[in-house]
Amino acid sequence: MSAQPPAGVAPFAVRVTDLTVSHRGHPAVHHLSGQFRAGQLTAVVGPNGAGKSSLLGALSGTVPGHQGRIERDPALRMAYLPQASALDRSFPVRVHELVAMGLWGRIGSFGGVRPSDRDAVSQALAAVGLSGFERRWLGELSAGQTQRVLFARVLLQDAGLILLDEPFNAIDARTTADLLALLQRWRQESRTVIAVLHDLAQVREHFSEVLLLAREQVAWGPTAEVLRAEHLFKARQMAEAWDDSARRCEGVA
Repeated sequence: MSAQPPAGVAPFAVRVTDLTVSHRGHPAVHHLSGQFRAGQLTAVVGPNGAGKSSLLGALSGTVPGHQGRIERDPALRMAYLPQASALDRSFPVRVHELVAMGLWGRIGSFGGVRPSDRDAVSQALAAVGLSGFERRWLGELSAGQTQRVLFARVLLQDAGLILLDEPFNAIDARTTADLLALLQRWRQESRTVIAVLHDLAQVREHFSEVLLLAREQVAWGPTAEVLRAEHLFKARQMAEAWDDSARRCEGVA
């Protein structure tokens, strides 16, 4: 199959050209070129250490020092949900305050939260199954409840481009099923979702397109074509051949 994603079916939401990303002074993503199609659910998969989170960080703008070009559709507002481990759950914040941060793009740093905004927070929590949790402290929640809260915050951002880094890691099956249903709702609303995932069964069932990454692009396109045995085998071979002492690509900070 072609190494490039399908062309001519839908416009791109994000396009990368010769993208190279380093992490802690070593190469993480090498010379990636292609496009994430608008309105699609695309999973980014690959072995541990394949550069998946580094790629998502570069796309979101939270990982600096990349080489190459990233183009985003300027009409699309972007939301980024990092790995749950990046969240300090001991921080003294109530659930409604954390979810309301999703309104920041509209009300700014000094805008007041109006009654309609509080209603929107409650509606977002209801959508993820957490009605009545507004006054709870973040530290009182389970891992699954915390992830639901973070999805509620993404809902309030009303973004056309949504980046999710391992959104179902270490949460219960019920929460995973509910949040996967939310992804299908986003697909029906023609939002673009790019998610780093490990569970290939989830990917096959819920995602239309896949980027298989092993620091370099292995395959990119329709899920059934990418997740073929020969591509997965090649990714494992590339992972086994990694040299973690290799120098980063010239020009990458």
